[in-house]
Amino acid sequence: MFLQKLFKDARYFQILFQTIFLSYGILFLHWQAAWWLYSTYFITSITTQLVFEYFLGKKTFAYNKRIAFSFPSVIISSFGLSLLLKTNHVEIAALAAFISIASKFIIKIKGKHIFNPSALGIVTAIFLTDTAWFSPGQWGSGTVILFGVCCLGFIVVTRVQKLDISLTFLGTFAGLLFIRQIIYLGWPIDFFVQSISTGSLLLFSFFMITDPKTIPDNKWARIVWCIAIAAVAFYLTTFKFINGAPIVVLILAQPLVPLLDWLFKARRFQWTTSPKYNTTKNDFLHIVHTRSIM
Repeated sequence: MFLQKLFKDARYFQILFQTIFLSYGILFLHWQAAWWLYSTYFITSITTQLVFEYFLGKKTFAYNKRIAFSFPSVIISSFGLSLLLKTNHVEIAALAAFISIASKFIIKIKGKHIFNPSALGIVTAIFLTDTAWFSPGQWGSGTVILFGVCCLGFIVVTRVQKLDISLTFLGTFAGLLFIRQIIYLGWPIDFFVQSISTGSLLLFSFFMITDPKTIPDNKWARIVWCIAIAAVAFYLTTFKFINGAPIVVLILAQPLVPLLDWLFKARRFQWTTSPKYNTTKNDFLHIVHTRSIM
């Protein structure tokens, strides 16, 4: 049953992927296992989803079916916070988790939420308080092989349909870094490799910016949008030394998505209906070969 869900719904594979990463960080990179922090993220996220789904969820479907459908996405958002956001205060962790989940219900246009949940929670916690931070250095650069293998496996197994955005972001960001570090400054190639092989950058590239619910529907609008994000993130990272610049720029760029969708019409991302759940019988939609939702 688990393997059947794994291959039909990409979110289960991403949960497995994130579990491996968190375990790898604790066991092999010697992260401090802040169980109270992880628990706060998960408990707050799940509670927020239960409450908001009850009051603001689509009443077309039964409450228990809506919860079953949304639960994997909540777990993914919780893992995203656990992997990227650090704080020593339980209330800040709870705030980040609450904002992540609540934003999906409150900040949306025509049924499409504007912000990537975990990205918004991270940015809000960091900029509204002085007790939360983004820690890319915890990954080191030796995890690139693990990330690469897992990302390729994710692409193959889940039949990713919008790989263009990951490749566009990484290609643009890496290209600009190469021009500055290798061509302009003449640094050794090792510096460049280390700069683009951090786990946090790859995690962002494959599992955050690719959220199909928060990117432009039109392919070419999506590519240009992604290039702009990479260019600004490069500038903030290189010249302003801002940790987690890609996440910050992503949040600033996502309000432009509704405008791009209006200007450049394209088919909107929709969940695929499984024969097991027929909407003509007022049952729930099932995800088949879907993308990651962080």
